[in-house]
Amino acid sequence: MGRFLNPDNSAFQITLNSKIYVDKTGLLDITNQAIDTDAAFICNSRPRRFGKSVTANMLAAYYSKGCDSKGMFAALKIGSMDSFEKYLNKYDVIHFDMQWFVEPGNDVNHIVAAVQNAVLKELKEVYSDIVNEEVTSLPDAMSLITEKTGNKFIVIIDEWDVLIRDEAMNQKVQDEYIGFLRKMFKGTEPTKYISIAYLTGILPIKKLKTQSALNNFDEFTMLDAGEFAPFVGFTEDEVEQLSLQYDRNFPSVEQWYDGYLLSGQHVYNPKAVVSVMKRGIFQSYWSKTGTFESIRPFINMDFDGLKTAIIKMISGDAVAVDTSSFQNDMVSFESKDDVLTLLIHLGYLAYDQKNNLAFIPNEEVRQEFISATKRKKWNELVKFEQQSNDLLNATLDMEEEKVAAGIEKIHTEYVSSVQYNDENSLSSVLTIAYLSSMQYYFKPVRELPTGRGFADFVYIPKPEYLLDYPALVVELKWNKSTDTALKQIKEKKYPESLLQYTGNIFIVGISYNKKTKVHQCAIEEFKK
Repeated sequence: MGRFLNPDNSAFQITLNSKIYVDKTGLLDITNQAIDTDAAFICNSRPRRFGKSVTANMLAAYYSKGCDSKGMFAALKIGSMDSFEKYLNKYDVIHFDMQWFVEPGNDVNHIVAAVQNAVLKELKEVYSDIVNEEVTSLPDAMSLITEKTGNKFIVIIDEWDVLIRDEAMNQKVQDEYIGFLRKMFKGTEPTKYISIAYLTGILPIKKLKTQSALNNFDEFTMLDAGEFAPFVGFTEDEVEQLSLQYDRNFPSVEQWYDGYLLSGQHVYNPKAVVSVMKRGIFQSYWSKTGTFESIRPFINMDFDGLKTAIIKMISGDAVAVDTSSFQNDMVSFESKDDVLTLLIHLGYLAYDQKNNLAFIPNEEVRQEFISATKRKKWNELVKFEQQSNDLLNATLDMEEEKVAAGIEKIHTEYVSSVQYNDENSLSSVLTIAYLSSMQYYFKPVRELPTGRGFADFVYIPKPEYLLDYPALVVELKWNKSTDTALKQIKEKKYPESLLQYTGNIFIVGISYNKKTKVHQCAIEEFKK
């Protein structure tokens, strides 16, 4: 039992001792099925505060020969699965956290040597008759041990990408580290001494000009989590159960912390959910970590359309994104798509894989974006906020002509002539037009299933503004009258499904005539 070779299970025991623990041991059945197969090399990347280290500690506690974890896991989900005892504490496990090696005081230019020396020291203590002082390479030592004993390794590296992120401009360190990983994992020889390799970090594996540095790894990311999706964060069912247990309002938890869509599943940030369950306060817990400061330079990059895209997303809209050109690092940015893709991996944006759309996932993250953009004093944001504030007041005062004129003005200024007569552009105009509503309302729900149809936008007041602001149900019509829009809202019984949110509801019909480019508006208070 050592620090890096065959660790004990104490780190995972701390997680189990915690007040809130959600059982994610079903992931072990997936890794068990991958042992000694062509799926044995796994890179599972996810943002900060999404339980990466907890997962790594769980894997080490389950597989390590350095402990007896049967009692720890028997009552958990993996305990009832067929593969449970077959692999339990049967392997030489090498587990280390790259972040630990790059802490202040350590020489970053000798990180690879530090990692190899630390693990080799323990291997030489356990296998002194096989690994002598002449062996200076960790992969060579592992290969020799397997050759002589038949024992294969499970390698778990937490924060594997810390050098890619924190030493992005140090090419020498980057090249040495990637070279170390290639020798450790790439080719035929590593398959002889590794049963499972599990890397966890924030970024996917670094792309090189010719090929991926480690293209034998199966990657599971915030773009495509595959079968790992339920284990990236908390699922909707898990959060609903926690809300019942801790007497929290589940719809409010959804509004604040839901929004990540992974392989068709709603996934929540575990850190935020645990915090709100313990404290009962709905707020942004991202700001407590200070990590948003690190991405401000990226959202302020001078790429065409980047700021407009962020304003659209703050307003509640989604934007198209091409994720294919991103180089999986923190320096190779050539377009707004590269920046948006990075923000997806960092967890500041969510991703609709089916439609290739990026969007701000929830109220928690949207508050962080608003804070970041206001500090920078974006001229674009200030301009739209001023116009939007007037528009929201006109809507609440039921000044229909003023609302129509305001939307028409924003439509003219915001959308290019090429896109002006596009129906999707009108939807984007509407989200930006009501940008100032974000202070009082949750982000608009698009295509909310209500009654017997779909409302284009539904603005639901935050609890503290419930008595002062009505819910807004907005129906857009293209080349049809506002009467048609209001009639559709009433006939399809949109408002009835919103009575749990607010006492007052305004129904708003907005029409646009493609030929005349004239906007019209009709507003009524819904009578219950």
